[in-house]
Amino acid sequence: MNLEKPSSKQGAGPYQPVMPRNWWLQHRYFRLYMLREATVLPLLFFIGCLLYGLYCLGQGEVQWQHWLAFMAQPWVVLCNLLAFAASLFHAKTFFELFPRVMPIAPPAVMIAGQWLASVLVALGLVLLLGGWL
Repeated sequence: MNLEKPSSKQGAGPYQPVMPRNWWLQHRYFRLYMLREATVLPLLFFIGCLLYGLYCLGQGEVQWQHWLAFMAQPWVVLCNLLAFAASLFHAKTFFELFPRVMPIAPPAVMIAGQWLASVLVALGLVLLLGGWL
């Protein structure tokens, strides 16, 4: 019994296509998919800032003031704006894909309903946390 790996010159063995590292740059669909997947990176920064803020809040007023000063730095504000834009892009792509997965209403109605629900929840949180409710 011969257990040696057959050479690729003989034609035996599975086909293994050559896949360059930048294969996803060749089609718009894959570029948008990779961009959607990359939205997690600025969101990780945002979540890290929030968790550190909660930690500082528990450590006392001095730590809390340091965190507020950190959050007011222009590069942090820019990173948080990037995280906000990334989350909006992620929501847009999710809302557009959802009617394909669960077609319970016309796609335009479902997409508009999801955006409306998002805006209403955001407004409710602003009113609740702002002390207006």
